[in-house]
Amino acid sequence: MSYPGYPPTGYPAFPGYPPAGQESSFPPPGQYSYPSGFPPMGGGAYPPTPSSGYPGAGGYPGAGGYPAPGGYPSAPQPGGAPSYPGGQGFGAPPSGAGFSGYPQPPSQSYGGGPAQVPLPGGFPGGPMPSQYPGGQSPYPSQPASMTQGTQGTIQPAANFDAMRDAEILRKAMKGFGTDEQAIVDVVASRSNDQRQKIKAAFKTMYGKDLIRDLKSELSGNMEELILALFMPPTYYDAWSLQNAMKGAGTQERVLIEILCTRTNQEIQEIVRCYQSEFGRDLEKDIRSDTSGHFERLLVSMCQGNRDENQNVNHQLAQEDAQRLYQAGEGRLGTDESCFNMILATRSFPQLKATMEAYSRMANRDLLSSVGREFSGNIESGLKTILQCALNRPAFFAERLYYSMKGAGTDDSTLVRIMVARSEIDLVQIKQMFSQMYQKTLGTVIASDTSGDYRRLLLAIVGQ
Repeated sequence: MSYPGYPPTGYPAFPGYPPAGQESSFPPPGQYSYPSGFPPMGGGAYPPTPSSGYPGAGGYPGAGGYPAPGGYPSAPQPGGAPSYPGGQGFGAPPSGAGFSGYPQPPSQSYGGGPAQVPLPGGFPGGPMPSQYPGGQSPYPSQPASMTQGTQGTIQPAANFDAMRDAEILRKAMKGFGTDEQAIVDVVASRSNDQRQKIKAAFKTMYGKDLIRDLKSELSGNMEELILALFMPPTYYDAWSLQNAMKGAGTQERVLIEILCTRTNQEIQEIVRCYQSEFGRDLEKDIRSDTSGHFERLLVSMCQGNRDENQNVNHQLAQEDAQRLYQAGEGRLGTDESCFNMILATRSFPQLKATMEAYSRMANRDLLSSVGREFSGNIESGLKTILQCALNRPAFFAERLYYSMKGAGTDDSTLVRIMVARSEIDLVQIKQMFSQMYQKTLGTVIASDTSGDYRRLLLAIVGQ
């Protein structure tokens, strides 16, 4: 599978990078130091969760566990711009063999299928108890109203005309100044597939590359957000993974966020795209950039071979719960390979049932046990899988919250999640964000960002 024009080359340095007067504070390209405080290592590195209704299943990442503002190791400080591929426009035109739209994951009907048989304790099959045995509150389970499918805040525009939109963008960038509002109005109300068609129409009509023109008119976070929106979704995931591993240091949380949350189809397409666009093998890059049990977990995720049968085998859930207990809490030391095997192969609905069985048997929820048995990146990776089994939108809501919590903003995480989930489940993420933090996602974004960047993010949110 080939994508002409990847990765584009020959772009001049980004305007404003490094910012005027700060040249001496910027290390040479490719020499960025590993962000301090990321990721947290060792047990107990995660602070207690907030008291504002947020679940206290123990061991969720606190603000200190996220990347320093700026996110990617190779990203400049606010006001600069990341080293996006640019150029020929991240991807084939719509008629080519390409990623014309983000593949929709199967409906997450986590309640199981016809084999749903009530077990002692009232679940699965019924509502989860308000309190786990031992008084420990679980990570929020996905509400029944949310299990019938997912929904993005961005839908394909009706009466779409790629040539008309290309003309609007051309006028917005022509002459002195830039009409950012016109750019926001077009970009935020078109699906990714439609944006690819606009990009192709722009080149056909004007003989110029839309991405090159946008890069010359925009800068900083606004540029990063616009360029991410114009990348085909699979390419954007592959680019994010490559960017997380290049240069000094590795952004493990980016690897976890993408590889531990995507569907089999999405992962398989990411692996192929990574090879075709960057000429590299994703699994080999992971092996060279990570180690130990964390490396093995990510290699397992790279296979894109998780069971995706939505029916739940409750007998297997009981057996897996017993295996996990005997591999962790029930012995001296930890059998990490047992955790890897079960969490990397079982479907998300099956893992949810296993967590419920584990809580009855061990008098402790599985997330807490993982926090007691593991630390560092492998702990974060295993917890991400379990959190997605319970409630994928809640996982992304949590990531968004901590990207904006405290001093500074982790703009790369904010941009990545907002763009990647905008056509999949951002409606559900917004719902969970309000439920978990008693604030709307739009309110927090509005208070943490500014200017055209804020306007575009709020347009993606749907307000």
